Formats: sequence, C-alpha cells, structure tokens
Amino acid sequence: MELKYQCPVCGTRLGYQGLCWKCRAAQDRAEVAAWSHDKIKSLQTQLADNICELEDWSGEAYEAFWGLLSGHDAITPEIQRQAVAHQIYSPSAIYYRAPEDVRDQLIAALDQAVYQDIASELMSCLAMQGDDKALETLLALERHPRPWRQFLHVDPSVYAQEGGWTFDKSDKRIQLNFDVCYPMVKSESPTKSPVRIGRIRKDRCPHCGGPMVDMLIVDGRDERLAFLGLDGILTATCCPNCVGFLTGPAFNRFSLDGSSEVLPSQMFDGSESMKCYIPDEEYQAMEANDLVLADQPKSLFYGAAWEDVNTIGGFANWVQDCEYTMCPDCGKPMKLLGQIQWATLFDGMEGTLYIEFCPDCQLVSMQHQQT
Repeated sequence: MELKYQCPVCGTRLGYQGLCWKCRAAQDRAEVAAWSHDKIKSLQTQLADNICELEDWSGEAYEAFWGLLSGHDAITPEIQRQAVAHQIYSPSAIYYRAPEDVRDQLIAALDQAVYQDIASELMSCLAMQGDDKALETLLALERHPRPWRQFLHVDPSVYAQEGGWTFDKSDKRIQLNFDVCYPMVKSESPTKSPVRIGRIRKDRCPHCGGPMVDMLIVDGRDERLAFLGLDGILTATCCPNCVGFLTGPAFNRFSLDGSSEVLPSQMFDGSESMKCYIPDEEYQAMEANDLVLADQPKSLFYGAAWEDVNTIGGFANWVQDCEYTMCPDCGKPMKLLGQIQWATLFDGMEGTLYIEFCPDCQLVSMQHQQT
C-alpha cells in the first residue's frame, strides 16, 4: 500500500486520510475523560435499560460499558443487577465488586450449571465479584469438581485470577494485582519520571546478538508508587527481540539498588541462535520514548480497555487469557507490576509485554502475548 497520507496529529505515514490508530485511541480516551456528570448518569441509565445489547461487542452499549468502567469507575449496582437478571455474563468485569445479592444470584446460577461454557463464564464473573463468599464457592468447586470440570483446561483457582486474585492449598487468598493504577503519559521531561521504559544496555543477547534492554525501571520510593511496597529500584531486563519466542516467561533477579541479573530462558539452551529482527533505529526509538508516570491514578481497568496504554498496577489488557507466572523460587504466583504495549515504543512489533514480580524472592517475570 502506498503511504501517501500523514496523520494530522503525529505525522505518521498512512495509506488513508485521517488519524493513525494511536492518535484515534488517544482522542477517544480524551472524549471519555471529558464526559460530564450528566453524560455519565445518562449512559448508566441507558446501559441498565438496554443491558442485553452488551452482547454486541461492536455496539454502543459495549463501548459505553468500557468507557464507564475504565474512564470513570462508574458501573453501578443497578447495572450489575440488570446484567445478572438477564443472564449477561460477559464481559465478566461488569461484576467487579458487585453487591452480595448479585453475587448470590451468580452462585445460584453456577450451582445449576450443566455445561462447561456457562460454568466457565460464571466462575469468571464470581472472580470479578471477588469477596470471601466468591472465594469459598470457587474453593469448594476445586475440592469437589462438578461433571463439567473434565471439559475445562484449568481449575477454579485459575479462573479466580481473572479477578486479580487466587487461593492456595491452605485456602489462603493471594492478591495478584494492585488496587492502584497509574498510566504512563507523554511528557517533555521524561528523565524526571520514577518509571522509565526501554533503556538500552551494553550487554548483548547471547541468542540473537541484539542489545539487552531494561524494559522497565521502577523507583518504588516515589510516593505515587508506595502501593508497590518497593523501598528501592526494580529493573526488569530482557531481550525484546527474543522474549516473544520463549515457551515461558523471561526472568531476571533484581536488587533494590537498580541492578538486575538476567536468568537463563526456558527456550534456548545456549546452542541455539536467533536472528535479531529489530533494526538499530527501532532500538533508538524505543529508548527515546517520552513516556513518564502520570501525576494521578486512573481506574483499575484503565489499562484493560485500551491497546495503546502502558500502566503500573491495576488490571492488564490480556491479549489472550490472563496468565500469572509462578515464581520459580518459592512457587507462589507473582504479582502484576505493569504492562508495556510494544506499538507505543516502535512500529516494528505487535503485542504486549506483561511484567510481574515476586517481592519476596526479588524475581521479575516478563511474558509476551499477541494476536
């Protein structure tokens, strides 16, 4: 396709007239953020009254739902009650922290479920509701599986992860995400940020020869990041070229002085080699990004609703299923630290890098997903 047009905002070469997809997404987010109180109330009423339209992923109801949730944390109990009354179980996020009466209706529907498809959806909804009764229900199903369990790939404790938590064999709840979400935003002074993305290192990847990159540097001593519980600097390091080819996550061990030790990958045995597909200019563009930590937090689902948003904390925009890593040292699930959308750094790569960490073992996990 001949790229004879330019995005009027950022100048990206395009094969069509209009905004590029990133500037269009930014414009849409700005419009959602500008919704007035009356606009929000009107959309809440419309969504509750037309809840069945939520099943149309390309419709206005679906768009309004994600705008209300990610932009304003404004999904009301009335919307949730209408959803469960009409057996609307997707997206499961509609039931995030729903009231007890809604939770009880979800449990009743799950008790009556015969087929694995509906049981799967209901477990995800209960995971999003997430209180102790929801945990008790999923725990009972894990201990005493129903007939439909044989047709599912994972246990209820894995479904719980969709709500940002799970439980262990001793019935203990384990929180997998943080109840705070900060986005990365563009700035003219990126060096002043306590979070930095994409710092090129001097060492080279032993498999492709490309430079290793500190994909995420987080200074937990900044007051905005106190929720992370990091009294120092965490550095997440990997090869951006190879991380998407791994059969498992890439790992590194971090020290709170900011240093990191890259651990052997789960794909390469030291004898295999890869081609580096990322040109030098793309590495430079990645390091020169102007992203900084925002001054104010956003909704926990802010990063889950957009494909061009990098976040610290909150919920991720999982391209496939949510996939929390088990710490290779202690065997516990790791916590979601943040996500990086590759396309926000350079044009030569798709997908998302999900970064998790184990605060006890000081290990970082990085895994890639794409369509």
